[in-house]
Amino acid sequence: MERESVAFDVAIVGAGPAGLAAAIKIKQLAGERGLDVSVCVLEKGSEVGAHILSGALLEIKALEALFPAWRDLQAPVGVTVAEEELCYLAGSQHAVKFPDFAVPKPLRNHGHYVVSLANLCRWLGKQAEGLGVDIFAGFAADSLLYREDGGIAGVVTGDMGLDKQGRQKPGFQAGIEVRAKYTLFAEGCHGHLGKQLTERYCLREGADPQHYGIGIKEVWKIDAAKHRPGNVLHTFGWPLDGSSEGGGFLYHLDGQQVALGFIVGLNYANPHLNPYQEMQRWKLHAKIKPLLEGGTRLAYGARALNKGGWQSLPRMSFPGGLLLGCDAGLLNPAKLRGIHNALRSGMLAAETVLESFAAGDGAELDNFEQKFRASPIYSELYQARNVAPALSKWGPLLGGAFFWLDQNLLAGRLPFTLRKPRADHAVLKAAAACPPIDYPCPDGKISFDLMASVALSNTHHEADQPCHLQLRDADVPLAVNWPQYAEPAQRYCPAKVYEVVADANGNRGLVINAQNCVHCKTCDIKDPAQNIDWRPPEGGGGPNYTNM
Repeated sequence: MERESVAFDVAIVGAGPAGLAAAIKIKQLAGERGLDVSVCVLEKGSEVGAHILSGALLEIKALEALFPAWRDLQAPVGVTVAEEELCYLAGSQHAVKFPDFAVPKPLRNHGHYVVSLANLCRWLGKQAEGLGVDIFAGFAADSLLYREDGGIAGVVTGDMGLDKQGRQKPGFQAGIEVRAKYTLFAEGCHGHLGKQLTERYCLREGADPQHYGIGIKEVWKIDAAKHRPGNVLHTFGWPLDGSSEGGGFLYHLDGQQVALGFIVGLNYANPHLNPYQEMQRWKLHAKIKPLLEGGTRLAYGARALNKGGWQSLPRMSFPGGLLLGCDAGLLNPAKLRGIHNALRSGMLAAETVLESFAAGDGAELDNFEQKFRASPIYSELYQARNVAPALSKWGPLLGGAFFWLDQNLLAGRLPFTLRKPRADHAVLKAAAACPPIDYPCPDGKISFDLMASVALSNTHHEADQPCHLQLRDADVPLAVNWPQYAEPAQRYCPAKVYEVVADANGNRGLVINAQNCVHCKTCDIKDPAQNIDWRPPEGGGGPNYTNM
């Protein structure tokens, strides 16, 4: 197909914190050096921030390095952490609060800020545009362009106006070739192009598999008498059993709002486990429920997150481009934070790009690896390298004791590195070998049915378009996943995309409700047969988050 082609010096895929920080810093450095560098950012969401979801707590130093005058520029960084608790939930009624001395240092958040990452990215987008960055929202980078020598030459945006069979409808628009001297990939956790690049250039050679969690989040407006701006709560324990990783968070924003969520490690073994239902059950705990009673639920969303840490780091440079932020897995699993590392990686990328331009045409970005290893990102991840494997290996209590010892007394200097060589999808056990989990019915006040939640995500996709959730083998769900695992996609998906239904004759079939998809990527990660490939739908489709 003949396509329109546009050219930039730098193309960036993804308008999250890493991509926007890279775009902004490139323009800042180019301005200081009197250079004219053209930069574009492609964002698959309908607007910057539409697909952004995080807890979120922000370490401010990274933002200060990008914009020292962020206060004067009215950055929406929210409220400072004023009070924090770490609690072990022992059953549905009891919570054991850890004294300050027993809290691992990475989980101490005084001096940080409670933020909406979606709103912060909207602000960063405006700063980038003010510097001359071209941001194209609603344009999903669908496939890669290659140079003659095998390096990356840019990306192709997705076609718009195809029907379910892939035929052109009236108003069809072919995707555009976006060519660039350097292409930076900042798609967020488990980006579909990042996945292809990792395989093509063997970027994970010598590293552990990346490991993941699924984070499910809600925003509520609560009674003013219960609201404590800057209060931060983290929990672990109930409702998960001792063999499944995860925990909850509850952050008090301003405006009587709280952000709360639950994270389940995707290395769980029981295929009956349902992360969405675990989150709804967690809200019924005596520590959480009274706060929400009388309140109003405003928003819902879900997103996979990286938790492999240092052992799972890929090589981040390849001919013609870089992986940045969560596309490379830079979240610190000990801190449960990654925004600061995403911002820093974008700024490092900008420095590398400007140096490569100064070196002349054809210069690659190989020195990014050296810069990265000398950066605070690398040292921080190395120091925390044993935390996530210890929690996985020894559980929340014994692993938690190791966490405290390793970080509070030894500062991550133990002379060994724990490994997690098995991918998350490979640890799932047969359904017949695992106990079913009896989840309570939603009460419609604190806990809710799944479709009522999906409605709050403001998710929309053009109905008549090719399914963006592609099965490599259409027979696998019923021939393999159903008999062995009771088709776990019905439970790990937080948007009811996958359903096994039976007709009048009892013949089962898998229904894919792609219109519900909130782009969390969990299916691409957790499917035990690795049979699902998530691809971007038509540009602009998906959730439309506001204060997430």
